[in-house]
Amino acid sequence: MPAKDVYHEHVKQALIKDGWIITHDPFKIEYGTKLLYADLGAEQIFAAEKCERKIVVEVKSFIGASIVADLEQALGQYILYADVLSDIEPERIVYLAIREEIFTTLFSEPLGQILLRKNRVNLLVFDPSEKEILQWIP
Repeated sequence: MPAKDVYHEHVKQALIKDGWIITHDPFKIEYGTKLLYADLGAEQIFAAEKCERKIVVEVKSFIGASIVADLEQALGQYILYADVLSDIEPERIVYLAIREEIFTTLFSEPLGQILLRKNRVNLLVFDPSEKEILQWIP
């Protein structure tokens, strides 16, 4: 099982604050003979609508030597999890959890903007000090 990201507990607490129930920590994905681990699985029930939302969250700190290399690795994991889950649990939506600082820097630049413009990634933007979710970007 892989090590937890530096901000794993921050995101977990932010999700709980936002009304989510953590169902998996980590979220185990079995596909064929391979076993993958996303960081968190969560559910939120809307009683008025009689429906539930299910998500998988991959937390990324972006604290490596290269922000571009961190982005490449994060996107690779995100795409792999999203594609596999679309086959085995299509009701789950995958989100990449990133700090507000990363969103306001990397995703305001052309490299990040193209990913948002082409809807390549769902983002969960969080404030690590307040342990709060600031934005959901589908």
